[in-house]
Amino acid sequence: MTLEQIAAACGGTYYGSEADKKRSAAGVVTDSRLVEKDFLFVPIKGARVDGHSFIPEVFSKGALAALSEQRIEQPAGPYILVESAEEAMKKIAAYYRRTLDIKVVGVIGSVGKTSTKEMIASVLSQKYCVLKTEGNLNNEIGLPLTIFKIKKEHEVAVLEMGISDFGEMHRLAEMAKPDICVITNIGYSHLERLISRDGILKAKTECFSHMTENGIAVLNGDDDKLCNITDVDGRPVLFYGTEKEPLLLDTLEGQKRGAKKRIYATGITELGLTGTGAVIHITGDAGEETFSVEIPIAGRHNVYNALAAVSAGTALGLTAEEMKRGIESVQTIAGRNNLIRKDGITIIDDCYNANPVSMKASLDVLSKASGRKIAVLGDMGELGEDTKKLHYEVGAHFKGKGIDLLYCTGELSKEIMAGAKETDGHIRISRFETKEALSEALLKEIKEGDTILIKASHFMEFPEIVKKLQA
Repeated sequence: MTLEQIAAACGGTYYGSEADKKRSAAGVVTDSRLVEKDFLFVPIKGARVDGHSFIPEVFSKGALAALSEQRIEQPAGPYILVESAEEAMKKIAAYYRRTLDIKVVGVIGSVGKTSTKEMIASVLSQKYCVLKTEGNLNNEIGLPLTIFKIKKEHEVAVLEMGISDFGEMHRLAEMAKPDICVITNIGYSHLERLISRDGILKAKTECFSHMTENGIAVLNGDDDKLCNITDVDGRPVLFYGTEKEPLLLDTLEGQKRGAKKRIYATGITELGLTGTGAVIHITGDAGEETFSVEIPIAGRHNVYNALAAVSAGTALGLTAEEMKRGIESVQTIAGRNNLIRKDGITIIDDCYNANPVSMKASLDVLSKASGRKIAVLGDMGELGEDTKKLHYEVGAHFKGKGIDLLYCTGELSKEIMAGAKETDGHIRISRFETKEALSEALLKEIKEGDTILIKASHFMEFPEIVKKLQA
């Protein structure tokens, strides 16, 4: 995009030479440290730092231009005057997306978005050149930055889309304009603002109004909130899940069946910490096709990630062989069910974030380990008025799992401890006031053959514990 196009897209006023107006931006960043030659710099006002203070510096690094919310006296290069740099960036991203001849897969849900995104990208990359969301660039600043990374060689973009309030998904989907909307589940995240699972459902499904004309919704048919969705603004819905039969729901009016699943799994076999086996079925007008697959990540919940990937792959014309290869070659990333082996111990690094559903799923994974099993857990955030109850239920989930030790820190972890104490009489429980005290005690406790799960919400900063265990 030229500076002239960028100014028009965001409704800004261009200041600079006519010659520079015709030049194209090579990239877009909000971090002055990442500026490269011919980049556009977007200054964001943060709680502590205003990006406008770095505008002179970015020109010295070779920036082509900058957005600015204020007039610049004697600028070192061209700039575009806008009311809000953040809003302007969203408008530019939305305009740029519409110029691209590319398929976009939007990945949405309460739990497992990143793992599902990684699985979908691994599958689709067997046939296409794929760009995927990196790190946590899934919000109203991160998503446009990801969109700007789409280049002419890319054929598919897999974009993670995360929200915490009503209206956010509208704005994200307006930029992404997804061809395929994958919704993994409706769980218990961000309840402080979204209030209930019905509120979460309403917020997540805002994406439907911005799908492309020939778009398709890919939904988890085993989720009680998603399985009965039939209206996605006239676009088709593809349901996936385990077993062929629709989910049977108990409602106030009596029992009600969910939707029929076109992509489903049978024969699920847990292979300890090494992975999960399943037979995947793909039904269509020509009949049914099946293939066996070994997912190289532990936990039954990863079967759903694979099914979502097969659903997206089916919609984009991949063969069963390509999809099997993509699933079996997927790799974990730091903080998401990532296995680390060091000095005879196994660390399950799942500490990027946490909610009640993912916490219980991680305990299920830990229970499959051999040797001593140690759970290191912390608080979960944004759970609303049921916060204590939901933490207690995580503790109650220890019952029958054969986990030997529970190490906790955080105020709400007291509820996890209470639930574990009342339901599991064999587990040894220790709580610490700080991560540092917990880490020190843990390092003294662990021995060869132990498996240690590390999990808490992002604000607890549990990656510090993982680093100490790896040191």
